Amino acid sequence: QVQLVESGGGLVQAGGSLRLSCAASRRIFSINAMGWFRQAPGKQRELVATITSGVITNYADSVKGRFTISRDNAENTVYLQMNSLKPEDSAVYYCNIRGDWLGRQYDYWGQGTQVTVSS
Repeated sequence: QVQLVESGGGLVQAGGSLRLSCAASRRIFSINAMGWFRQAPGKQRELVATITSGVITNYADSVKGRFTISRDNAENTVYLQMNSLKPEDSAVYYCNIRGDWLGRQYDYWGQGTQVTVSS
């Protein structure tokens, strides 16, 4: 079973920056997309950003221009650079890797990392 390990969360003041990382425990083949989602208390989990194998990125409107997603294919690692953070960005951030291998789809999730932005 693949495990995704996130790091980089923490407490930061509004306007500050954080960089999240997510590394897979072993090599993953045939990845379709890697992404970040977040869930704030009392709210549903929402998409933050995704990046496909073709390096096509997609962002939630609320983070466009502030967050940047990137990936290291060789290391099966995905990053999220978060700048100009706002209190409303506070949430647990989860990384996700999905794809298909030998006819079977897979969908891996990390355990989550807390991001708290103080005003």
